[in-house]
Amino acid sequence: MNIIESLEWRYATKKFDATKTLTDAQIELLTNAFNLTATSYGLQPLKLLVIQNKTIQQELITHSWNQQQIVDASHVLVICIEEIIDNEYINAYFDRVKSIRNTPDEVLNPFKEHLLGDFSKKTTEETITWATKQAYIALGNLLTVCATEKIDACPMEGFIPKKYDEILNLKELNLKSVLVLPVGYRATDDMFSDMKKVRRPIPQTIIKF
Repeated sequence: MNIIESLEWRYATKKFDATKTLTDAQIELLTNAFNLTATSYGLQPLKLLVIQNKTIQQELITHSWNQQQIVDASHVLVICIEEIIDNEYINAYFDRVKSIRNTPDEVLNPFKEHLLGDFSKKTTEETITWATKQAYIALGNLLTVCATEKIDACPMEGFIPKKYDEILNLKELNLKSVLVLPVGYRATDDMFSDMKKVRRPIPQTIIKF
C-alpha cells in the first residue's frame, strides 16, 4: 500500500485480537521510530515504556476508564516526558552532539548557552507543557509508522496519569506519563474497522496561497 492507502486503513482500534502478538522485530521498529522522532532543539525529553505483561496491563485497565484495549493489545506503549530538563540534561545533549559529530566547542557553545539560559527561566509547568508537545509529535510519528507496517493502534488520552505513574514507579525515574498507545492486531469483529473515515473535504482543510 502507498502511504495514503495506509492512512486510510488505519483507525483507532477499539477491539484487539488478544491471541495475536507483535514480533520482537516489529516492536524494535516502533522503538527505533520513536527514537528518531523530531523534537524541539533535538533534546528528546521523552521516554517510551514498552509493556507486555498481562498482570500490569490488567492493573492499568482500572485507571484507563476500563478500556479493554489495554489488556487485549499485544503491547501497551506509554509515552512519558522527562520532568527535569536542567543544566546537566542540556550539557549531556551537547556532549552527545560533540561525540557523534565532532562539532567544535566554538560552534556548539553559543547555542548551548542559549538553551541553558532559556530553560533556567522556565517554570516547571512551562517545561512540562513544552515536553508534552514533543510527546504528541512522537505519537503522530508512531501512528504513521504503525499504519505503514499494518500494525493496529489506539491513541489514548483517556487514562489517569497519576495512577500510571504510581503503578509503573515513574516518579523514581523523573518521568510523567502523558499518552498511551496500545498496539497489536484488530479483532475480526471490531465493528469500527470497516467504517468509512469521517473527514472534512480537502478544500475545507487546505489553504493554498
